[in-house]
This record gives sequence, C-alpha cells and structure tokens, in this order.
Amino acid sequence: MSDTGELEALSSRELHDRAVKLAVARGDVKFLWRLLRDIPAAEAAVGDVRRGQTDIMRITALISDFVLAGEGEIADALRPVYLDYLGKDLAAPQDSPGT
Repeated sequence: MSDTGELEALSSRELHDRAVKLAVARGDVKFLWRLLRDIPAAEAAVGDVRRGQTDIMRITALISDFVLAGEGEIADALRPVYLDYLGKDLAAPQDSPGT
C-alpha cells in the first residue's frame, strides 16, 4: 500500500490486522499501548460503556501485575523468562550509541 486512498479502501478489520502486524514486527510498543488505551473509549463511543469499563479494569490489573512481577515468589517464578531475555541480549551484537 503506497497511498492513503488505498488504505482508506480497506475494511476496518484489514486496517487493524495490518497495523497490529506492523507494530509487532517493529516492536512498536508505543502504538500497541495507544491501541489498548483507546479501545475502552471506542467501546463507549459505540454504546458499550460497560465493556469499556471492564477493559479499563483489566488493563489496570495487567499494569499492576507488571509492576509486581519483580517481587517475591512471582519474580522467582519468572527468573527463567528474565534469564532467557537478558541472555539473548548479551549474545546479540550491540550497536554503538548513535547508530
């Protein structure tokens, strides 16, 4: 897709799939977070206020889990995940700053 008109011609589902796929491929957490933040408002805009409120509570719970994932037994249970991720980072060639 090279221009906005071609994108406008896609269904909302196709736009969603392409945007999410691109964000995941790029590691664009900022876009994915924006999408999560905007979903409850979109649900409210189409009249599904209760679902939007439920989503906000779920997102809040996930953030809480993320913050607490470094503490106590949860942190110990996640050690293999942290070790795997950090080990891969150590093995990967490091870019010098500014590249």
